[in-house]
Amino acid sequence: MGHAPSTRQLLRWSESLAAIARTGLGFSESLYERERFEEVLHVAADIKVTASEGAGGVEDAEGLVEEWLAEVGKGVPGYVTPKVAVGAAVGNEKGELLLIKRADSGVWLYPTGWADVGYSAAEVVVKEVREETGIEVEPMRLIAVLDGLRLGFTRIPLYSLVFQCRVLGGELKAHPLECADVGWFSPDALPEPLAGAERWRDHVFKALRGEPVDVLYDNVRQPMWRGEGDTGEGDTGGE
Repeated sequence: MGHAPSTRQLLRWSESLAAIARTGLGFSESLYERERFEEVLHVAADIKVTASEGAGGVEDAEGLVEEWLAEVGKGVPGYVTPKVAVGAAVGNEKGELLLIKRADSGVWLYPTGWADVGYSAAEVVVKEVREETGIEVEPMRLIAVLDGLRLGFTRIPLYSLVFQCRVLGGELKAHPLECADVGWFSPDALPEPLAGAERWRDHVFKALRGEPVDVLYDNVRQPMWRGEGDTGEGDTGGE
């Protein structure tokens, strides 16, 4: 018998179903089709809540349906796509990596933030690193484009664009609201829990050492929907 689906798989399937349904609601004027799409949203909500809280939490699924329905737009604005976050792989002269401990989850990760409207991706990197850590940086190159759901550090669909950056100055200081801690870490003394580290750690430290690296990206699963690597394990795309 095969293995039961992982929580990560269930969350991805749920978010995919919800995105299809919300996009359908954004483009359809047919009452019949809209009713069907809303039914799909209810199924997706049951899957997500059960994966996160167990079967006993299904009573809370209606609130999730209402939240999703409130986000439905019309036409192109209603086409549901992953959000975009921009992160920074910042190294110092000792070869250490700049990491933050997120105040909301207690998980460590490279400095990262949502891609704000009106900024380029590189500008968001500079702004987020300065705000979260007090360090001034200059983006040097894009080194990774990663699926947050596959990495397991998010429960909503997002793509993480990671830039390698060099330090220009500043003083290390954690943001009082967004970060519980901040620091420089060597590859053999990384803090725990470190979100998605098995996916990006080696690649990032290679880049910081000046080794030639291509842009790291998630490979194409075969078959795409249920193929190897769905749990984030064993992916080697871009390497």
